[in-house]
Amino acid sequence: MNLKPYLLGLACAIAACSGTKPVAEAIKPTATTAATTTPAASGGATTAAAGAMKAYKDIITAKAVSDDGIFKVHEVDGAWFFEIPNSMFGKEMLLQSRVVKVPQNKDAWYGGEETNSQVVKWQRNGKQIWLRAVGYSITAPDSLPIYQAVQNSNLEPIIRSFDIKSLAKDSQGVVIDVSSMFKTDVGVIGIGKAQRDAYQVKRVDDTRSAVMSVRSFPKNVEVRHVLTYEATKAPMDESVGAFSVELAQSFLMLPETLMQPRLLDRRVGYFSYTQTNYGSEAQRAEKQSFISRWRLEPKDPEAYKRGELVEPVKPIVYYIDPATPLKWRPYLKQGVNDWQKAFEAAGFKNAIYALDPPTAEEDPEFSPEDARYSVIRYFASDVQNAYGPHTADPRTGEILESDIGWYHNVMSLLRNWFLIQTAAVNPGAQNVDFDDKTMGELIRFVAAHEVGHTIGLPHNMGSSSAFPVEYYRTKATCEGGTAPSIMDYARFNYIAQPGDDVCLFPGIGTYDLHSVNWGYRWIPEANSAQEERPILNEWIRKHENDPKYRFGKQGGYDPSSQTEDLGDDAMKASEYGIANLQRIIPELMKWLNKDTKDFAQLEEVYLQVGVQFMRYMGHVGNNVGGVYENYKTADQNSVVYSFVPVDKQKRAVSFINEQLFKTPTWLVRPEMLRRFEGTGAVNRVTGYQSSVLRNLLNYGRLGRMIEGEAIGENGYKMADLFGDLRSGIWSEVASNGVSDTYRRNLQRTHLDVLNGLLNEDAPALPTPEAGKFLGIAVNLKTSDIRLYVRGELEALKSQLSANKSTDRLMKMHVQDCLARIENILDPE
Repeated sequence: MNLKPYLLGLACAIAACSGTKPVAEAIKPTATTAATTTPAASGGATTAAAGAMKAYKDIITAKAVSDDGIFKVHEVDGAWFFEIPNSMFGKEMLLQSRVVKVPQNKDAWYGGEETNSQVVKWQRNGKQIWLRAVGYSITAPDSLPIYQAVQNSNLEPIIRSFDIKSLAKDSQGVVIDVSSMFKTDVGVIGIGKAQRDAYQVKRVDDTRSAVMSVRSFPKNVEVRHVLTYEATKAPMDESVGAFSVELAQSFLMLPETLMQPRLLDRRVGYFSYTQTNYGSEAQRAEKQSFISRWRLEPKDPEAYKRGELVEPVKPIVYYIDPATPLKWRPYLKQGVNDWQKAFEAAGFKNAIYALDPPTAEEDPEFSPEDARYSVIRYFASDVQNAYGPHTADPRTGEILESDIGWYHNVMSLLRNWFLIQTAAVNPGAQNVDFDDKTMGELIRFVAAHEVGHTIGLPHNMGSSSAFPVEYYRTKATCEGGTAPSIMDYARFNYIAQPGDDVCLFPGIGTYDLHSVNWGYRWIPEANSAQEERPILNEWIRKHENDPKYRFGKQGGYDPSSQTEDLGDDAMKASEYGIANLQRIIPELMKWLNKDTKDFAQLEEVYLQVGVQFMRYMGHVGNNVGGVYENYKTADQNSVVYSFVPVDKQKRAVSFINEQLFKTPTWLVRPEMLRRFEGTGAVNRVTGYQSSVLRNLLNYGRLGRMIEGEAIGENGYKMADLFGDLRSGIWSEVASNGVSDTYRRNLQRTHLDVLNGLLNEDAPALPTPEAGKFLGIAVNLKTSDIRLYVRGELEALKSQLSANKSTDRLMKMHVQDCLARIENILDPE
């Protein structure tokens, strides 16, 4: 993730009589809301303004085509008008922008994707109406004096200004012409920066842009429009010099009754919104984070209190995109419905489910672009992916809607994963094309994972480490799945060996039930987010020593919180995984070449075997200099960070020396390779070895090892790492043996890596946050790294000088390496 934010994608307490509780301290935006009607909305000022305006009938003529909803919209001779009542001024709306149709392109940009989400409000200023952006990064209760200071520090930007064309027919509002807003370049409703940069956009041509439709509903207004951009590198055909995009804008009213927010606790994973609360009693500017979650309130509060399962007032409903192939719809729906048992753990029944798209007769207003509907969007795309974003109220974290993005070609990704990870023990995966039931179950799994994101759950990459490696060879996998959380990237059971009686799939697990209960259970006895904290803390402490309830964030330097891994010991798990890769490699030609097609499928799967092999190497390598991260709070009286045990780090280096640096010849099969490539095997193996070696000797890892040694926490020292790598990579030199092509390439790569550490500066990171994410906090010029590198080069120089090999090629290689070392030590 260029550190991509991933996405990524990106809440609910409950209200009094019918469930909704008032927020104990009103959360106020960063600028005035209630006081925005301005003098023009009262008495004489209105009369004066009206004198300069046209009569209503002269603007909204007999030709007008009108639609009434949250406010009236009109079309008159191609011009579009909003009739905004006075009661709307100052009220906050969510402006959500989405592309509907895009030009043919190769840049993974598809119709249905969201481009922006922004809280806005309409404000009257004399004879003009302003559309303003609203922010919530800092807050204070309006009852405190500091509230005024917060307002003064956060003037909200004006997105667009409109002249008032007329007063409303009943004089209780205004009419504005919004046509130009949707035909010109307004940043919050246009295409994203990635497309602007990629296509070198110059401007919007309003003569080739148009509003297609505007519809008003009880809670939202939906606008469809086409923008044509002039661009130097236009997609589809650069010679045209322009491209057109159809977009949809949803103006959705935010809830007037605020949901009680729930404060984030890092021991349970949730997406969150962070604010600085200047009204806190803390003697500092206190940051507070609210989790993202849907508003679930029990229909029968008393029955809920008695411990009965109760339906929510408003369930979470997903609709299947009408564009979805019929045979996959049941599996996508089941992926949504699988979460029902997690919400039952929180006391709700029928809290979440999926429905087929309604017919025009059932719901004539249904549209996937309508922000009132959450839809699993199906994209005709060769991208191998799916994603699950959500849109939340930044005031409280309440999730308002979500559209899951489902790319058609995710099936290719699923096929490759399932074949490579399970075919050694699963005859159903030993084919280029799976039957519909098998593919359907794979789709169901990914759908459930993405739904997890849309209910507020981030990846829990620490989940699968809760199970010992040998668990994956037992029938217990049919009960516990591949991890306690489907939000881990614990794909399929690659550890199982032929003859084991096991299950292979992930599913909704123990942690998922725990996290949904923690985030969604109604707590009627608490009147504020602060009052909830002791109760929520107690729920966590109840399971604090059970690894199945642990949350481990994505990224960083914790080897127990990695993507795509299984079990509590990467060396054991990867040994089993590699054994299975070695079993399937000889069978690929038989499984994948059953017709008259070329060898493209064989090439794709073979290369993915290499990718899987490299995943295992990465899982193992991250134990070296690794630091475990287990979130705690002060009342637990325990450290959060601890180094990986010494023996585990040494085993990791030994494993890599044996499985990768000793050439993995099982991957080099000429009878297969020569069906799809004339050359490439040697460079591929060298690339694998180089990648892992550079990862083992990266700045962040070496910096952590230095610190661990300095403060007595890590017994596996940098000198030990250098020595263990030397003994594995240069074993032929020490034994007077002969290095083959692969090993000579590896040895020269080792020298190249050492040269970089000694003579090159570490690349600058884009942000300090990136350094925290990657664990890089070391200054090459002042640390001990270069001291050790220089010593290692001298040791290698001595070892090479003592080599007694009589092989001519080996002697040439030794002399070449000695010359390289001299150049590294003295570049001038």
